[in-house]
This record gives sequence, C-alpha cells and structure tokens, in this order.
Amino acid sequence: MSRLRKLSPSCRTTDSSVKIKPLILLTIIVCAAVVTFLIIRPTPVPKINAIGGVAADFDLSGINKDTMKLSDMRGSVVLINFWATWCTSCIEEMPSLERLAQILSGNPHFKIVTILYRDDLDRASLYMKQNAYTFPVYINPDETAPRLFGITGVPETFIIDKKGVLRDKVIGPADWDSPQIVSSLQALINEGP
Repeated sequence: MSRLRKLSPSCRTTDSSVKIKPLILLTIIVCAAVVTFLIIRPTPVPKINAIGGVAADFDLSGINKDTMKLSDMRGSVVLINFWATWCTSCIEEMPSLERLAQILSGNPHFKIVTILYRDDLDRASLYMKQNAYTFPVYINPDETAPRLFGITGVPETFIIDKKGVLRDKVIGPADWDSPQIVSSLQALINEGP
C-alpha cells in the first residue's frame, strides 16, 4: 500500500484540474458554435419589388463597361426589360423595343434599360450590332436585379415612374411601339416630378 501512495505529482488529480477540464471543453464548444454561425449565416433574401412600391436600387454594367445604378435615373420613366439572346420570345420583341426607343429618343425623361439574363455579354453585343439596335444593354454583375424583380423567365419588363415607383410588370413579349403602350408611357412621362 505504501507504493500506491507514492504516485508521482503528474499522476495526481486535484480538484482544480477536474473543474478546469469541463470549462475548457465548454469554451471550445461555444467558440465552434459562434464560428459556425458566422460562416454559415444565411444571406438575407432581398424583398421583391411590388407594384406601387419604390423599386430597390441595384448596379448595372454596360457593354461599353459603363456603370450606373437604377437610382441614377430618378426623374425619368424607366422601362426595364430582362432578356436573352437564346430566348425566342425576347428576340421577337426586340424590333418593337427599338422602334419605341426611336419614338421616345428625343425625350430626356424616358430611358430603356435592357438587362441580359443568364447570357453572354459578347454574344448580346454581336446580336445588337448585327441588328443595328441602339438601346443600351446591361448586365447586373451581382444578379440582385432578377431577384429584386422576382424574375421567373424572360422576357419580363417593368415600368418605373419618375419617382422610382414600380408601376407595371409585363410577363412575356409585348408590342412595345403600339399606340396604346406609347400613349401610356407618354402619360407617365407627362406626370409631375
């Protein structure tokens, strides 16, 4: 028995070491949980723009590498068209968009913004040149615009008034230079600031 009592000091357990081990383990678990939360934290889902509400801002980059924001166009009626070169319906409505651009080109309070959706910018640029279309084509590098507008397919078009309020949404192709649409756009342009 005397041999058992002569344990080396490193083999002896003390009350303080028994209490510290659970504290260290608890600290490690809490730190791991915090790090996991910070790394895997879900990204907030942007609220979808609703008709009658102010359209959320987003960044755009043009074919010519020019950049702009939706908010830069406040004071103008903005027609935003999401499209792609692989979309047959989009291609069918492009001539009417170009004619609308020509009809309202002299009005500084009207802008057409076409946003390429899941397509190649070089292919779109070539398509625009081949068809002599003059309206601008943009991409949305961080892809917030399709989420903000709740895009389900293309073409989808949105009309925003001078105050930045979303006034209309058109799903599918439209005859953009029809007298009814031109008249509706002109009425929005003529509304006060």
